[in-house]
Amino acid sequence: MLEKVLWLWLTPLATAIILLFLGKRLPRRGDWLAVMGLGLSLTLSLSFLLELFQTHTFEWREQMAWLSLSGLSISFGWLIDPITILMLCVVTTVSFLVHLYSTEYLKGDPNYARYFAYLSFFTFSMLGLVLVDNLLWLYIFWELVGLASYLLIGFWFEKKSASDAAKKAFLTTRIGDMGFFIGIMLIFYKTGGLLTYDDIFKFVAQGQFTGEFLGIPILTLAGILLFLGAMGKSAQFPLHVWLPDAMEGPTPVSALIHAATMVAAGVYMVTRLYVLFTPEAQLFIAYIGAFTAFFAATMALTHTDIKKVLAYSTISQLGYMMMGLGVGAYVAGFLHLVTHAAFKACLFLCSGSVIHATHTQDMREMGGLKSKMPITFWTMLIATLSISGIPFFSGFVSKDLLLAGCLSFVMEHPEHLLLALFAFITAGMTAFYMFRLLCMTFLMPAKNLKVIDHAHESPWAMTLPLCLLSGLSFAIFFTGSLDGAGLLQVFGSWHDWFNEVILNPAPLDEAHGNAHGPAMALSLILATGGILLSYLFYLKKPELPQRLAQNTQAIYQTLIHLYWIDELYQKIIIQPLLKLNTFLADRDNRWIDQKLVDGWKPLTTQTSKGSGHFDNIVIDETLVDGSAVVVSTSAIQLRKIQTGKVQQYVLMAIGAFCILLIAVYFL
Repeated sequence: MLEKVLWLWLTPLATAIILLFLGKRLPRRGDWLAVMGLGLSLTLSLSFLLELFQTHTFEWREQMAWLSLSGLSISFGWLIDPITILMLCVVTTVSFLVHLYSTEYLKGDPNYARYFAYLSFFTFSMLGLVLVDNLLWLYIFWELVGLASYLLIGFWFEKKSASDAAKKAFLTTRIGDMGFFIGIMLIFYKTGGLLTYDDIFKFVAQGQFTGEFLGIPILTLAGILLFLGAMGKSAQFPLHVWLPDAMEGPTPVSALIHAATMVAAGVYMVTRLYVLFTPEAQLFIAYIGAFTAFFAATMALTHTDIKKVLAYSTISQLGYMMMGLGVGAYVAGFLHLVTHAAFKACLFLCSGSVIHATHTQDMREMGGLKSKMPITFWTMLIATLSISGIPFFSGFVSKDLLLAGCLSFVMEHPEHLLLALFAFITAGMTAFYMFRLLCMTFLMPAKNLKVIDHAHESPWAMTLPLCLLSGLSFAIFFTGSLDGAGLLQVFGSWHDWFNEVILNPAPLDEAHGNAHGPAMALSLILATGGILLSYLFYLKKPELPQRLAQNTQAIYQTLIHLYWIDELYQKIIIQPLLKLNTFLADRDNRWIDQKLVDGWKPLTTQTSKGSGHFDNIVIDETLVDGSAVVVSTSAIQLRKIQTGKVQQYVLMAIGAFCILLIAVYFL
C-alpha cells in the first residue's frame, strides 16, 4: 500500500524535477512525460475509489519517524480515508486534463518545459496536503501550494500585471497563513505537543481543550485562527482580492487553481479539521461564507472579462461551501467542492478555448461563436446549467443540499435569517450572470467581426477535456447508493453513495429535515428566474442592460469598480505602510546613518590618529627601534673585546680573577 501511495504522490514531483533541468532536451520538451505522470497518479487514485465502492469504507494509516528532539517526536504520516480518496480523484482528474489541455494551449511558448514543471509541482504539493495526517506537514504543503500558485500566476513574469498579480496573491494569502500558523501553534501548546489529527481529535473529545482568552474559549479561538488560513487560500472576504487578479496566469492554470488545488485547500482543511470548530466558530464561518457568496456574485453581474466573471463565480461558490460547513451541512459543503471541481474546470477551459480562438477576454467583443465553436458551446452550456443548479446536473444535487442545510439552520435559529437571504439570492444571481456570460459569448450577434471571423473550434487536446469534464457535470455520478438502490434520484436523495462514504467519519450530524423540499423549490424558482432574466436582457431586449445601468448609476458604478475594495486597501493599508516605510527609511538615514554611524566618524578618526601616533612613537620608535639600537650598540662594544689575541684574553682572565678575590676578601 505504501509503495502505491508513494507512486501516486511522488510521480508528479519526479516529472517536475526532470522537466525543470532536462525539459528543453526532451522530445516535445517533455510535455508527454508530465501527462503520463499525471495519468499514472490518476489511475492509482481511481483504484482507491474503486476499492472504496467495493468495501463501502476505507481507512489506511502509515507513519515514520521524522524528528526526535528533547523528548519531542514528530512523525511523517499518511492518512487515506473516504475524504482523502475523493480529494485525490478530484486533484488528479482535473490536473491530468489540464496537463493534456495545456499541450495545445501553451504550444510554442518559450518556457513550455518550465510551465509543465511548475504544473506538476503544483499537483505534487496539493496531493501532499491531502495525504498527510498531521498539522505540521499540512502547513508545510499548504505553503508549497502557495509557492506553486505564485510561480504559475506569475508564469509570464515579463508582463508587469502578471508579476504584480503573483505578488498580490502571495502576500494576501500570507495574511491568512499567519493566522493559520498561530492556530496550529496554539493547538500544539494546549495539547502538549500533539500534531496528528487523531490525537488532537481524541484530546478535544475528552474535554481537555479548555481555557479562555479575553472571554473567548481557546478552542473557538483556535478554530477561527485556522479558518483565517482558509479565508486566504479560498479567497473569502476580505482576503478575496487576490483571486480575480490571478487570471493573469495562463487559463489552464486558472482552471487548476479554481477547481482542484489552491482554493480547494481551504475548504478541504475546514472539512478535515471539522471537529476543532466549535458552534461559535462555525457560525463565524457561516456568516463569512454566506456574505462572500452574495458579495462576489454581485461583482460578477457587470464584469465583462470572461475569466474574471468566472473568478468571482469561484469566490461565490467557495462562499457557499464555507456557509454549508458553518451551518452543519458537512457533507453538502464537501460534495459541492467535488461537483464544483468538474463544472468550474470545464468553464475555465471553455473560456480558454474561446480566448485561444478569438485572442480576447472581453465579452463585449464576442458573440456569434455558437456556430464557430459548437463543442465549446455545448460543453460550456452543460457546465453553466450545473453551476446554476438545474435538475439532472451535479450542481443541483450539491447546491440543493447546501440550501436545505442553510434553511434548516435558519428554521431552528430564526435570528440568523440573513444567512438564508444571502444564500437564496445568490442562487438567482448565479444563474443570471452565468447565462449572461453564455449569451454574450456565444448567442448574441457578433460584435467585432475582425475577432470572430478567424475563430474556429479548438484542437482535440483541448476539446477532449471539455467533453470529459462536462460529462462529470451530470448528476448521475453523484446520486444512487452503493448497492444500486435509488439510482438516478436526481432530486436529492439522502441515501446516495456520497453520503454513505462520507457520513461515517463525519463528526457532526447534518440538519436537513423538512427544509429539503422548500429549499429545492425556491432554488429552482430563483435559478429559472435568473436564466429568464438573462434571456430577456441579452437576447430578447439587449438594450435593457444599458438603460438599467443609466438609471442606476450609483449601483452600477459601485459594481463596475468592485466596491472600490482595492482602492480602499490601497488607501488605508498599502499607502500608509509605504509612507511608514519611507518615514522609517528617512529616520534610519538621519538618525542611524548620519548621527549614529557618521556621528562617530570624528571620534573614530581622532582615536585612529592618536593610536597611530602612539604606535609610531612608543611602539615603533621607542620599543622596537630603541631595542634595536641598544642591541646594536652593545654588539659594537662587545665586539671590541673580541680581538683574537691570546695575550688580551689571559690579561682579562687575570684581571677578573683579581676582582673576584678582592670582592671575596671584603665581603
